[in-house]
Amino acid sequence: MKYLARDRDGRPLACLLFGSAAWKAGARDRWIGWTDEQRRRHLGLLTNNTRWLVLPWVRVPHLASHLLGRVSARLSADWQQKYGHPIYLVESFVQKPRFAGSCYGAAGWVQVGLTTGRTRNHDGLKPRAARKAILLKTLRADALRRLAA
Repeated sequence: MKYLARDRDGRPLACLLFGSAAWKAGARDRWIGWTDEQRRRHLGLLTNNTRWLVLPWVRVPHLASHLLGRVSARLSADWQQKYGHPIYLVESFVQKPRFAGSCYGAAGWVQVGLTTGRTRNHDGLKPRAARKAILLKTLRADALRRLAA
């Protein structure tokens, strides 16, 4: 799923992309309260904010958190229309301190922990990537109940 925000004259301001959620994220899975079986059944009800860019020449205070809030409000309905099912939770991974991630907090996302530094294709040896903050946003009041069913 992709979104491109434009100003009133049609010039691009920012883009957001959403894709498949991470197969395993320990802090996320514990926060939801998932067993391995629940994760297998319900992982498709999550999405990952895979890309988030405010274009470098854009200088609008609070634009990032505003757009995250606006997109979060419509994301599940858009997903339902495109893929035939809703989503209940959005995740993102922020490499701190390289990025502050403050726009996520301002848009109501919560940090639930850190990644281990392993990637999707890790070989089981020591971590190879920087640890990242795991940020989550529920899209419905009953999201956790539905995901733990």
